[in-house]
Amino acid sequence: MGILIFLLIGAIAGWLAGTIIKGRGFGVVGNIVVGIVGAVVGGLLFDFLGVRSGGFIGSIITATLGAVILLYGARLLKK
Repeated sequence: MGILIFLLIGAIAGWLAGTIIKGRGFGVVGNIVVGIVGAVVGGLLFDFLGVRSGGFIGSIITATLGAVILLYGARLLKK
């Protein structure tokens, strides 16, 4: 059951980040990948800043912010 929640959080976070940065998502698999990598980035950033978030909504917020930072950085490198 945990892996399904993990994938769901990744999909939601990836879709939200894609919508914020790009105006649309990346498809189901792309959203999951962006969301999972974003969760790692967001987790490291929140840990560095000493911020704690818990629960389902906190995980989505952390992963979404990390994914937005990831996509923004990728956009800067692409230019």
